[in-house]
Amino acid sequence: MSAVFDKPSLWQRVRPVFTGFDGPLIIAMVWLGAFGLVTMYSAGYDHGTRFVDHGRNMLLALGILFVVAQIPPQRLMALAVPLYTVGVALLIATAVIGITKKGATRWLNVGVVIQPSEILKIAMPLMLAWWFQRREGHMRAPDFAVALLLLAVPVGLIVKQPDLGTAILVFSAGLYVIFFAGLSWRLIVPVLVVAAIAITAIALSGDRICEPDVKWPLLRDYQKHRVCTLLDPTTDPLGKGFHIIQGMIAIGSGGIEGKGFMKGTQTHLEFIPERTTDFIFAAFAEEFGLMGVAGLLIGFVFLILRGLMIAAEAPSVFSRLLAGAITLSFFTYAFVNMGMVSGILPVVGIPLPFISYGGTAMVTLGLGLGILMSIAKNRRLVQT
Repeated sequence: MSAVFDKPSLWQRVRPVFTGFDGPLIIAMVWLGAFGLVTMYSAGYDHGTRFVDHGRNMLLALGILFVVAQIPPQRLMALAVPLYTVGVALLIATAVIGITKKGATRWLNVGVVIQPSEILKIAMPLMLAWWFQRREGHMRAPDFAVALLLLAVPVGLIVKQPDLGTAILVFSAGLYVIFFAGLSWRLIVPVLVVAAIAITAIALSGDRICEPDVKWPLLRDYQKHRVCTLLDPTTDPLGKGFHIIQGMIAIGSGGIEGKGFMKGTQTHLEFIPERTTDFIFAAFAEEFGLMGVAGLLIGFVFLILRGLMIAAEAPSVFSRLLAGAITLSFFTYAFVNMGMVSGILPVVGIPLPFISYGGTAMVTLGLGLGILMSIAKNRRLVQT
């Protein structure tokens, strides 16, 4: 007796592509995306085509998210070693034959000009998650030492360019993977204690160590100047301190309710430098005040909590480590950007996700969210 099988319809074949997306994560994206479009319209409506370009970049990131979400985590894991290897090779090539602009060698011409360090924002957590997946069940101290070495090589090359902002993002993404893999608190706590002591010592002795004839080990003069300006912006009020001073003025002048949409004086009289990119948070806080900032923070907190839930429910070590690291990378972006604009962290040029203008940053954001969506979709397939 011959069996008859019904041929699936076109919708039945296409349906899995459009289903399985994580609803709460989409809500967080829409919430933050709306804040980004409103803020960019106010801050950039008279700044060329920034608003239109920002919307285009968001659509590009959405397209990337949709495509990456269709790739199962198993295939993402297969990309880890090649992507990491290519990224490190391009960083080495940049150090040798890279393009130098304003004293920094960060770009490489491979037919088009690219910034290889951007690749490592995704390749680094991928690689370390792959490594710990391989060592599942029999991890030892040497495995963590290898992971730290894998992390140190690209971070060192990026610092040498120099690009401290990207180095912080790559380093933190890798460190999150190592932490979630089970790094002992006995190793973490002493480092945190030493860091707290060092920061306290710098703050208390700022006047002495910021003298022009004092050299800081491992840091260039402009990096030392950034830290010293952070400690006392009034030492260079028209130079490096100008950014910090104007950012704090804008945030403080917003008050509880803000000055209103498109009514920010610091923003539209162009006192805020880089008001559509690195310092857009100051423009937002001036116009929407503490209430607006609270709404923005709620969006970021919801996004991060949802990402951590996806990580906790992921079906494999690789997926859990990767989702957790990418989620906390969003926290690093937001915390460092808001901190530097508010005057509690040095200015290092890190964008605010969804809000700041920038095509490369938006592409990286789309990749990260796409990976989270992929892990969420795969979890549901495993459960069913």
